[in-house]
Amino acid sequence: MSTTVKLSRKNQIVIPKEARKKLSLSPGDELVVEVELDRVVMKPKPKSYTEYALGLHKKVWKGVETERYLEEERESWKEKD
Repeated sequence: MSTTVKLSRKNQIVIPKEARKKLSLSPGDELVVEVELDRVVMKPKPKSYTEYALGLHKKVWKGVETERYLEEERESWKEKD
C-alpha cells in the first residue's frame, strides 16, 4: 500500500482508512514514531510490551540450556566480588 498524505498547518496527518483498517486502529490508539535515516515510521504502540517481546531472539537461544546458562552467569558474578 502506498498513499500520499498531506501535513496540515498544525503539523498533523490523517492516516488513510485502508491503513487504519489493516492495522485495526481506532480513535485513541497510540502510535510509536521513529525516524530511520530519511523516513518517518509509525507503528501501533503494543498494548503489552511483555507480549510484544515474547519470543524475540528465539534463534539466539536455540539449543541453549537456559537454567545452566543462568547458573554459570551468576557464578561468574560471585568470582568477580
